[in-house]
Amino acid sequence: MSPLENIQKACGADLERLNRRIRECLRSSSELMTRVVEENLRYKGKQIRPLMLILSARLLGAEVDDRVLDAAAAVELLHNASLIHDDIVDDSRMRRGRPSVNAVWDNHVAVLVGDYYTTAAMQRAIATGDIRIIDTLCHLGRRLSLGEIEQLFFAREHTLAEESYYKVVDYKTSSLFVASARMGCLAAGADDSAVDALGEFALLFGRCFQLRDDIFDFYDSAVVGKPTGNDLRDGKVSLPLIHVLLDPSTPGVDEALALLRKDSLTDDEIASLQALARDNGGIDYAFAAMHELRARAAAAIAPMPDRPEKQMLLDLFDFIIARTY
Repeated sequence: MSPLENIQKACGADLERLNRRIRECLRSSSELMTRVVEENLRYKGKQIRPLMLILSARLLGAEVDDRVLDAAAAVELLHNASLIHDDIVDDSRMRRGRPSVNAVWDNHVAVLVGDYYTTAAMQRAIATGDIRIIDTLCHLGRRLSLGEIEQLFFAREHTLAEESYYKVVDYKTSSLFVASARMGCLAAGADDSAVDALGEFALLFGRCFQLRDDIFDFYDSAVVGKPTGNDLRDGKVSLPLIHVLLDPSTPGVDEALALLRKDSLTDDEIASLQALARDNGGIDYAFAAMHELRARAAAAIAPMPDRPEKQMLLDLFDFIIARTY
């Protein structure tokens, strides 16, 4: 089994209870909403964010009680709401290897389903009875929205800078993991030092998670097993290509920059940008960045209790770096 599968097995009972809770809180009298939700819930993904929350709480010695489960449900529901809305914004027709909600039902239905998930997330946060958890979820929603706006802005302005790249990553990806770790700590009654340590771990974890996803985008779809090049098609430039474009010694930089200023790119043009990043050290640079993030994350939680969950968090980080899907 992979490290992720081992962790999922160790947290199997908790995840089963979580998924029952999510299913229950999404019930409605609407036949259409029920059909869309049931189909959507069939494909849950890896559920790494609620795992981060549960492991954070367990690391601090907490039982996975109703408060922890409600917090985990809240973050997973808001995550799924953001995916549904992102697919509308990006006009993405596939999600987790299946047609997206907007592809099956249209944008109108997808917006409403995403809103329904958002309100369900708020209800679960309120059920914890902890205003700090509610506040964390609200801030998460704001950061997800700002991340999408910033990504659109940087793409339209053709901004090429590592600082801008990580700003978007922190808003769109790391924020979910940071909120998960923070909410797990709060549900466990942790002190500020534990919240800060696990929050830093989660921030670095989120950056690594996005970097690994972005690396996939620089290989042929047949190699990765899912569509690639979509970010480049939308004018979104990630770290592997940013790195080589900011190096004046990279051959073909001017031609690549001219391509990125075009309104649309052909498949061959996208392939040439992918090859530019691969052939000039962009992928190696991104992998080196991931290993640096892992070292910093391990240092952040080094003072935490030596419980099995601590090693699970590190194993989860290693899985992210090594994953092939």
